[in-house]
Amino acid sequence: MPRFQFSIHNTDGKARRGTIAMQRGEIRTPAFMPVGTAATVKAMKPKDVRASGADIILGNTYHLMLRPTAERMDRLGGLHGFMGWNQPILTDSGGYQVMSLSELTKRSEEGVAFKSHLDGTKHMLSPERSMEIQRLLGSDIVMAFDELVPTTSTREVQAAAMERSMRWAKRSRDGFDAGGAHAERAALFGIQQGALDEGLRKASADALKDIGFDGYAVGGLAVGEGQEAMFGVLDYAPGQLDEAKPRYLMGVGKPDDIVGAVERGIDMFDCVLPTRSGRTGQAFTRTGPINIRNAKFSEDQGPIDAACGCPICGTWSRAYLHHLVRAGEILGAMLMTEHNLWFYQALMSDLRGAIEAGQLATFANSFRQAYRGSAAEKG
Repeated sequence: MPRFQFSIHNTDGKARRGTIAMQRGEIRTPAFMPVGTAATVKAMKPKDVRASGADIILGNTYHLMLRPTAERMDRLGGLHGFMGWNQPILTDSGGYQVMSLSELTKRSEEGVAFKSHLDGTKHMLSPERSMEIQRLLGSDIVMAFDELVPTTSTREVQAAAMERSMRWAKRSRDGFDAGGAHAERAALFGIQQGALDEGLRKASADALKDIGFDGYAVGGLAVGEGQEAMFGVLDYAPGQLDEAKPRYLMGVGKPDDIVGAVERGIDMFDCVLPTRSGRTGQAFTRTGPINIRNAKFSEDQGPIDAACGCPICGTWSRAYLHHLVRAGEILGAMLMTEHNLWFYQALMSDLRGAIEAGQLATFANSFRQAYRGSAAEKG
């Protein structure tokens, strides 16, 4: 298999159906990556994640560098063997955690000094250290280190963060390229920043293309700006990036967010939503999410979603899942999570099929109409 090769097989409007070929396997796009923050997709065995249709998962640099540590992971043979996942893994750079834990951090041109949220120990995360950690983890797709600021920041703050992110992108490129054998089999993605400003986004995209990456992420969205504002950026941002490379929208998202983003040219997604929702009693269906805790499901003998082909819907009833979740049984979180991951992967398969058939607009409109559902159906 090649180190990294992206092939576009079909297009429908701005949407693309393609394949990323890497040494650990192929990734069908548009793709959804389940999140395995701490070397585990919560409540799921790796073989069951794979059975749901996932070709790739995401690991978190920030959390893994603190526990069990990247150096220990390297001594144990890397993240893949450690967790029992043999397909590609994308690792984020730690940049998002820098923003979300900002009260514990101090930023400078060198990087970000911070205290661990676990034990208060001091650490420095720089572009070079982020590349080193992701190399020690054995990541297949490495993300450049960037600085993320809220979309509510002033344009001056947003511009400064974008420009620093581009300087860090070049340092990330240099640090990745110095990674020896790892750099010869892994890929590096750059991250576009610029908040909701089209001019800043264009400047960021141009800088990233000058540096050169295997793929490009649209960063700085899904941080509270709302779907309308996010789609407003996606109307132009993917087109500013290299059309021959995959485009990854970080941290998205809700099923209707994904459909709208695919229509706008995005190829890759990740989000904790399907697993987190599963652990809290929310299940995704074609007529919208339902809260399985609702008393109306206590004697409902139907499946979560009659149109779903997952093992959960083929075996257990809403009433049984209602009982498990209300009783706080671990199995409830496991079964709900597995259903949600199957739902997300089925959605990606449907999107790929619609693009191939040239019927994306018809599928997307039908999906949105059904997904709204009614309040009574959603529970």
